[in-house]
Amino acid sequence: MGVALTIDHIVPQSLGGSTDPGNLCAACWDCNLIKGEKIAAVDPQTGENVRLFHPNQQEWNDHFRWSETGWHIVGLTPTGRATVTALKLNRPQLVEARQYWVKTGWHPPED
Repeated sequence: MGVALTIDHIVPQSLGGSTDPGNLCAACWDCNLIKGEKIAAVDPQTGENVRLFHPNQQEWNDHFRWSETGWHIVGLTPTGRATVTALKLNRPQLVEARQYWVKTGWHPPED
């Protein structure tokens, strides 16, 4: 079970983001649609509005970890929690795909 990828403007062009490689990343097609023009979201733990994770400027391991099963992404920081929630990174389709990936040994990725 694969996931279609697309190129995402981390800061959308409609909000002044550029097409410079530093503002582009590969993203799951559905995640990109869910993200839309968002650059910030509410941390469900603190209620604080924070910027979403910027994969070209921040380290994944500083903001997220994999659950013990490897099926779910766990937000560690306000940015991580807001990103997981806003982009619905643990929606059933993704969790199901990760379950298959774990069974084949493809997931979770090694640090």
